[in-house]
Amino acid sequence: MGQLPSHLLEPVVAAALREDLPWGDLTTEALFPAGTRARAEVLVKRPGVLAGLEVFGAVFRYLDPEARLEVYSPDGTEVQAGTVAAAVEVDARALLAGERVALNFLNHLSGVATLTWRFVRAVEGLPCRIVDTRKTTPGLRLLEKYAVRAGGGANHRFGLSDGVLVKDNHLALLRRRGVSLEEALRRLRHRVPHGVRVQVEVTDLEQLDEVLSAGADAVLLDNMPLEALREAVARCRGRAATEASGGITLENVRAVAETGVDLISVGALTHSAPALDVSLELR
Repeated sequence: MGQLPSHLLEPVVAAALREDLPWGDLTTEALFPAGTRARAEVLVKRPGVLAGLEVFGAVFRYLDPEARLEVYSPDGTEVQAGTVAAAVEVDARALLAGERVALNFLNHLSGVATLTWRFVRAVEGLPCRIVDTRKTTPGLRLLEKYAVRAGGGANHRFGLSDGVLVKDNHLALLRRRGVSLEEALRRLRHRVPHGVRVQVEVTDLEQLDEVLSAGADAVLLDNMPLEALREAVARCRGRAATEASGGITLENVRAVAETGVDLISVGALTHSAPALDVSLELR
């Protein structure tokens, strides 16, 4: 899963705090003198998988460099309701000023990890991986993709600079310009760095045959019925890697995985994950 680099975390934390207390915390600064210390515990209220404790702690360290976080249940841990996952010792002003921002990160990222874990568990035992998409919250992609890994999933492209994926609108514009798919892939092979995989989105078997003939390394099988997916996987075997996408739910993901696809990409992991209920309790 890896750690989140502090130099990448700090700008995200700073932006979130700027939004919540641009000129300070009027309530806390009026009620508490500087230098008061406090301790609080992270209490999990619903079962799930944790993610985001690192950025949670970074919020308090940004406000108080002396803040200390004790982690009892690291990111990626499956926890039950009532679990005390961590504790933080920090200046009381920093605790109260940073509480909501820190919990917003932790609740959301743990929700992403929990939903990912449910998808991963649904395809357990099958040679298929659950991956995310670029359907992320602007500014939070690094964190949300980290949370997917905490839940046992894998990352697709982090951005458009990471890989080649020729999608439906690319193909539509190419057709309007009279450029064949074979010519388009030839241009890509010539211009992108050596070793970069070329993937093309397809929606039916006729289009798939054209893409395979053109020499794509991988195909994105978009919103295909199960029967067509099985046939697509059979045609791709030994020729191209396969990824299913579109309309994937917890109810149908195992049936999709049973078609033999290599990857299943699920936008809901990041754009529709319900927050995990986690609170901060003063001790």
